[in-house]
Amino acid sequence: MATPATEPEPEVFDVVIFGASGFTGKYVIREALKFLPPNASPLRTLALAGRSRDRVAAALRWAAAPGPAPDVPILVADASDPASLAALASRARVLLSCAGPFRLYGHQVAAACAEAGADCLDISGEPEFMERVEADLHEAAARNGSLIISACGFDSIPAELGFMFNSRQWDPPSAPVSIVAHLSLESSKKIVGNFGTFESAVLGFASASKLQALRRSRPRLARPRIPGPPPPTGPLIKHDKALGLWVMKLPSADTVVVKRTLSKVTQHPEGLPGVEETPDFAERRKEFWSSVKPAHFGVKIGTRSILGVIPMICTGLFIGILGGFSFGRSLLLKFPALFSMGWFRKSGPTEAEVSSASFKMWFVGHGYGDLTRAAGRGGKPDKEIVTRVSGPEIGYITTPIVLIQSALILLSQRGNLPKGGVYTPGAVFGPTDLQKRLEENGLSFDVISRRTLPSN
Repeated sequence: MATPATEPEPEVFDVVIFGASGFTGKYVIREALKFLPPNASPLRTLALAGRSRDRVAAALRWAAAPGPAPDVPILVADASDPASLAALASRARVLLSCAGPFRLYGHQVAAACAEAGADCLDISGEPEFMERVEADLHEAAARNGSLIISACGFDSIPAELGFMFNSRQWDPPSAPVSIVAHLSLESSKKIVGNFGTFESAVLGFASASKLQALRRSRPRLARPRIPGPPPPTGPLIKHDKALGLWVMKLPSADTVVVKRTLSKVTQHPEGLPGVEETPDFAERRKEFWSSVKPAHFGVKIGTRSILGVIPMICTGLFIGILGGFSFGRSLLLKFPALFSMGWFRKSGPTEAEVSSASFKMWFVGHGYGDLTRAAGRGGKPDKEIVTRVSGPEIGYITTPIVLIQSALILLSQRGNLPKGGVYTPGAVFGPTDLQKRLEENGLSFDVISRRTLPSN
């Protein structure tokens, strides 16, 4: 009697992109295709996943154009179907989660990865989602060897690496007190955001009370020791003559993520040890974190003309007025272009608009030239260091670059990274070569100026 044939084990892919047919997902596919064989990268096998096989296939054709679409497997999975997500996570070494808003679709994906022991990177900029995933899934992820890292796009790796780049310029005995990022979005055409970003902002405002309740229910974050008094609050809008920008304070996920990284490093001053790290990397990790000085951090968004601030103010006012009740939210989400003065639209930016855009992010650090004089000078900083991170369009070029390079590090350097758990990008990738990789793929990190501040 013949022995029944056993079913072959499903193939496990180096990277699976979930949400591949979305607006951002198709750009992530395009970036990932650059690193498949015959390219000499650790990305050997790739699969795409989404609810509709046909839509994912169309996104693959778009990403591969003008050439033919490569033979990349397409898997069907739905965020509302836990069984499909479990099957998907079991076939991924690294799952890239691109389906937002993440407060609606991201938790289920992260949970499936935590259970399966797959690593998961997402491009969320939603603090409530990120902190809830940490609260709910950290223990399971650590136990099963799953690294779950949110904010692996423009939110918030340029801010994290930019903060650390500035911080490391303060050679002893100098030290920063505050480092403030000033973001300028530039384009020869009108800058247009994708609807998903606008939707995330609206839903985030609506659930602000849930985020506060979550934070009250958890242990308080460890606070780093920062010299001197905190910087003054300052006006909501001001003209920065040195940068040539009108800047406005921005309630940004970047601020939250940087603070969480600094809290984690306060608990672990030498950083997070890798599961099987090499002696060289262990030494590098310790040296890196010893050179990062904590500082108060914030983000401002700027434009060359004060008129450019008006759409930002109006968008914030409309979300603040209408976002607190369901009918108002339905209006905001039905007419995003109207309530953002054309800053966001449901169709998203055109390819020409994406190609013409870029960003500059200045990091203005104020602190002490000699830390021993901090108390004696009444806490007034006497030194300034300005650095800058710059690169291409933030949502659909920089975000895929950052996400794919983060995934390549997971594939090639996994033993040097923590066994598992839910962490910020900075806490995991800070000591790696991620900054160098980004510089090799279109981003720049520069020291702009150093100066002594007037004493009065």
